[in-house]
Amino acid sequence: MSDIFLYPAFFILGTIIGSFLNCLVCRLHNNEDFLVKRSYCPHCKHPLSWQDLIPIFSFLFLKAKCRYCKMPISSQYFLAELATGALFVLALTQHSYFLLLAFCFLIVIFIYDFKYYIIPDKVIFPAIIISFFYQLVSNLQSIDIFYSAVISALAAAGFFLAIFLISRGRWIGFGDVKLALFMGLLLNFPNILIALFLGFFIGAIIGTVLIVLNKKGLKSEVPFGPFLVTGTLISIFWGEKIFNWYLTLLYK
Repeated sequence: MSDIFLYPAFFILGTIIGSFLNCLVCRLHNNEDFLVKRSYCPHCKHPLSWQDLIPIFSFLFLKAKCRYCKMPISSQYFLAELATGALFVLALTQHSYFLLLAFCFLIVIFIYDFKYYIIPDKVIFPAIIISFFYQLVSNLQSIDIFYSAVISALAAAGFFLAIFLISRGRWIGFGDVKLALFMGLLLNFPNILIALFLGFFIGAIIGTVLIVLNKKGLKSEVPFGPFLVTGTLISIFWGEKIFNWYLTLLYK
């Protein structure tokens, strides 16, 4: 299929999946069935019709308000649909359909941790298991790459586990340890180093900005998962380029 049709098709597919992921986050948090029960407004609980569920366009046409109770619709829905569509298009440039599934896990983790300050086991454990077997099956002819991914995962998780134990859970949550394990399996070396560095760097910048703006205090809790997910996404596409650029500066 020509790219002129393939890329728009994957973007549309991504927005549809993004809409489902938004629903999944809410249903997981409320322990509700996300396959059978109809979508509804979180404010008035009115079931939504198909006109209310068109990715991106419904949010714009309804002017970010519920058709029935007129309460504001969170921008999370619009941004998640748009981001998922864009990531699905970018996945094509990497020629990896596994990334489509990985992106779904990362988006759910980002939203869930951002909203509820926790990374659910129902999401992170399947992500780890699927990534492990993907690395194993896809690298049967080059088992060293598989071993490298496993070592990267264990090293990243061990690093976060040390922080968790030293701080007694005050600096990071145990969910971040499990997320680091997933990141290592997904990224391998050296991209995992770039992702971790970017996660801490972006987190430090945003944390400082929030403190300056009096949005957060020094002892305020800030979810770290979204920063790690952001670092992971950047590393997937540009990790090796960033690493090579750093090496040229180091040995210049």
